[in-house]
Amino acid sequence: MSKVRKGLYGFLRGSFLTDESAFKNWRTIIFIVVLILIMISIGHKADKKVILIGNLNKEKRELREEFVDISSKVERMKMESSIKKKVKSIGLETSKTPPKKIKVTYKY
Repeated sequence: MSKVRKGLYGFLRGSFLTDESAFKNWRTIIFIVVLILIMISIGHKADKKVILIGNLNKEKRELREEFVDISSKVERMKMESSIKKKVKSIGLETSKTPPKKIKVTYKY
């Protein structure tokens, strides 16, 4: 058997985990497994944050639409014509004479 074939056969049998230098190999394997687990957990946390950001953006758009809708309603309510209609039922109407300016002077 050639050297490459022996090496491949030994690798497939797992002899690198059972011979004299196995402790060094196990340390490396455990280190790599720990790094992989850390990478997977970080990936899951990033996915959760992306989903949270998407949900918050959706909620922000909905609240923005609601704000614009309410703001336009308030603007229509503040118009002089709508105020005149509402106070007419009470019996109030606009004055025919313009308002007069009152000046107050203090004497100390």
